Amino acid sequence: MGMIEQLVEGARAGVARRSAEAPLEQLRADLGDRGDGRPFSEALTRPGLSLIAEFKRRSPSAGEIRPGATVDQIVAAYESGGAAALSVLTDEPHFGGGLADLRAAREACELPILQKDFVVDPYQLYEAALSGADAALLIVAALDDERLSELHAAADELDLDVIVEVHSEPELERALAVDAAVIGINNRNLDDFTVDVARTRELITDVPAGATVVAESGISERSTLEQLEEIGVDAVLIGEALMRAEDPEAKVRELTADEESTREHLLP
Repeated sequence: MGMIEQLVEGARAGVARRSAEAPLEQLRADLGDRGDGRPFSEALTRPGLSLIAEFKRRSPSAGEIRPGATVDQIVAAYESGGAAALSVLTDEPHFGGGLADLRAAREACELPILQKDFVVDPYQLYEAALSGADAALLIVAALDDERLSELHAAADELDLDVIVEVHSEPELERALAVDAAVIGINNRNLDDFTVDVARTRELITDVPAGATVVAESGISERSTLEQLEEIGVDAVLIGEALMRAEDPEAKVRELTADEESTREHLLP
């Protein structure tokens, strides 16, 4: 079983366990208590390259990233440093996260928040909405076309913005087939965890005008952000480089230097 299959199986098992404790009907009833959302997609298209700063406890490839890190301290540093939005990794089996981290982030800052997880069931979108997420991640490699379309529509009904993540041309075609407004290009191969930032350069030229592009993984230096901005990337999602930084706030400031943005998907 490949890594993506393991991650999907873990997500399904988690949904089965939690839905037995709190049925979907209960989550639907609780949605009336949800507060106002924050404009996630709008934060990605503000002038300059937008930074989505991620809280991430561990990963299958890197292990524990920042022992003892607390959500409130890290996200407050991200916000003070100038991040445009947050990402909170909530997968528990492989990344050590949870919905409690998402709720804590909501309380600790005013930034819009992406729940980053392996979403395979509408149940998870209800959990995200109730826990304070403004957006959700849908990974094309983890979903067939029918489920991708179903989840994309369900997120829209819950007023959740969506990043549809791809890492190949066939996956990009599938994302565009559901009219994805925000395309995440993951530079990491989810099977062997190798990273190549050139993947963004290769795929962005096939993204239609008007769509927002987010580059993910393998980004840690301002020079890389400048190169991505030149080819029309709207935002970058950075986790490990920020979590490992001695001073996360200073690292965010270093990466978010003001620059003019082309906002066009150009050939290099």
